[in-house]
Amino acid sequence: MKHLSASRRTVLGGGVALGTAALLAACGAGTAPAPARLLRPGDPGYRAEVSPFNPNQIPRPGTVVRARTADDVRDAVRDAAARRAPVGVLATGHQPSAPIGEDAVLISTRAMRGVTIDAGRMAARVEAGALWGHTLTASLGQRLVPLHGSTGTVGVVGYTLGGGLSPLLGRVHGYAADHVVAIDVVGADGELRTVTAGSDPELFFGLRGGKSNFGIVTAMEFGLFPVPPLYGGAIMFGGADGARVLHAYREWVRTVPETMSSSVALLRLPDLPQVPEPLRGKLVTTVRIAFTGPAGEGAALVAPLRAAATPLIDQVAEMPWSGYAAIHSDPTTPTPAYERTALLRELSADAVDALFTAAGPDAPAPVTAVEIRHLGGALARPPQAESAVSHRDAAFTLFVAGVGSPEQAGHLREAAAGIVRAMQPWSTGGMYLNFMNTDDTSTDSVRRAYRPEVYDRLLTLKKRVDPDNMFRLNHNIVS
Repeated sequence: MKHLSASRRTVLGGGVALGTAALLAACGAGTAPAPARLLRPGDPGYRAEVSPFNPNQIPRPGTVVRARTADDVRDAVRDAAARRAPVGVLATGHQPSAPIGEDAVLISTRAMRGVTIDAGRMAARVEAGALWGHTLTASLGQRLVPLHGSTGTVGVVGYTLGGGLSPLLGRVHGYAADHVVAIDVVGADGELRTVTAGSDPELFFGLRGGKSNFGIVTAMEFGLFPVPPLYGGAIMFGGADGARVLHAYREWVRTVPETMSSSVALLRLPDLPQVPEPLRGKLVTTVRIAFTGPAGEGAALVAPLRAAATPLIDQVAEMPWSGYAAIHSDPTTPTPAYERTALLRELSADAVDALFTAAGPDAPAPVTAVEIRHLGGALARPPQAESAVSHRDAAFTLFVAGVGSPEQAGHLREAAAGIVRAMQPWSTGGMYLNFMNTDDTSTDSVRRAYRPEVYDRLLTLKKRVDPDNMFRLNHNIVS
């Protein structure tokens, strides 16, 4: 679907912000929220407040503001500006980037979890700390679904500001950022404003894809979609069958409709009781399926993959939308991951062979997970309101993750980088912002997340709205 239908444009255009009164009513808030709590190193609660989902880079700010309202965020930014302190933001901490040290003010939005669903307008309004799990539960109650990620523990706002690549609905509807209609943001001037395509087109452009470079987002409104049927799950094969499955997959993706979203991954699973016995302590090749159509049609489409080798486990079946997290089975507890990424223009036979050599059973430096995710469809088409989300011509994402202790960091980081280097002949040269991590924070790396003309626009915008680069504790946009 290239653009919103006329009817959806009408309902989303019927009003921009749902408003504070509706938000409080939806959250059951009958009284004013408590004031923000200020925490410093050594204070009770400080360590818990700064603990990220990915603990391989723990923030150590001199000041933490536990924001409960947009006014708390505004006051924190104004105070930081007066002290010329850099400002960072933390909701879940899935994606570490620049170190956050004692000179910084860290605004924690974890307490700002309000979610409002307007079923008549097919829209959601969420506060800065809302998670996909809470948001999806609320929308499903109205028989609507957002363009969410693979797990409910991810924050809605950070995911969306980085593009928002849904592994279930992206190929049908595009990036989550494409369907944002209003953003409440506190800028470097300490002012809270609602930004839309009409009020400030350039800032609206930059916020959707520029992450936290242009301010601290306190709330966001975006479109929802009717809940489609879901035929999904994972098919897991032995590691030795990986090359055969990868080759079958690269041929298969050329034939599937946009309603079929998928990825294939090489996973080294731990030898733990919670891992199913056939997979325990082994390298497996898993194909993840999310087909938004009739189960019979989905089964016919998946048949060539099932025939590629003998599955160890086949979980693909008709399923309720609420069970979507089982498709990827991402970790739900804090996990120290060292990650690298790239975008691929193709998945040729040579590319598959190179990937299997670099990451398969005989890999010289094993990592925990190597995923290839199919793009295309609506992800390749321009949105109705242009945004900074770039590289829509890429055919696949490459995502590499090594999980381990700090003592293993050097080994895991080099192993992940080696796999990305091995796939360089098939790379577009670009990267997807939400998959970038601590080793992708240089100016050259951040530039690779955008088309050159988009980066130039973002630089101009940065100089206008944040000339002192207060918001730099991120994948920073600088000249």
